[in-house]
Amino acid sequence: MTQDPTRRSLFSLAAAGIAGAALWGCRSAPAAAAQRYPVEMSDAAWRKKLGDAAWSVLRHESTERPYSSPLNDEHRAGTFACKGCAQPLFSSKTKFESGTGWPSFYAPLPNAVATRTDGSLMMERVEVHCRRCGGHLGHVFDDGPKPTGKRYCMNGVAMTFRAG
Repeated sequence: MTQDPTRRSLFSLAAAGIAGAALWGCRSAPAAAAQRYPVEMSDAAWRKKLGDAAWSVLRHESTERPYSSPLNDEHRAGTFACKGCAQPLFSSKTKFESGTGWPSFYAPLPNAVATRTDGSLMMERVEVHCRRCGGHLGHVFDDGPKPTGKRYCMNGVAMTFRAG
C-alpha cells in the first residue's frame, strides 16, 4: 500500500516540529557569571545544614509539592526568613491566599530578595532568590493583589517563620 504524498509530508513536518521543540527545550542556558554572596558554603555543607528537601529547593532550584508546606497555612503576625541564612524576606502583613498551594506574598521586605530571568520549562519566568545567600525561593508573577499586583510564589521549605 502506498502512502499519500500529502499525508507523508504532514507526518514529516509534525515529526520535525516535535524534534525541534524537544531540542529547544533541552538547550543549555547561557553560562551566567558566578555571583558572590555574603553567605557562601560548599554544596555538601549546605546539604548538611538544610536537609535534602530545603537543599534541593534553595541550592538546586527545585520546587516543593503544592500544599506540602506548613507555612502555606501560617497566618500569625511575624516574619518569613530564608532557611539558608536567616535573612528576613517577607512580613506576614503582605501574605495572602493565592490558592496555588505555595505561600504567596505581594511584596518582599526592602533589599531582601533579588530576581533574575529563569528560562527553564520552555517559558520565561522571574526567579526570586535571597540577596544574602543566593538561595532559590520561588518565582514572582504579575497576577497578585493590590497594591503591587505581584504574587511572590515561594517554596515554604526554603523559609522559616518567626512570630512576633
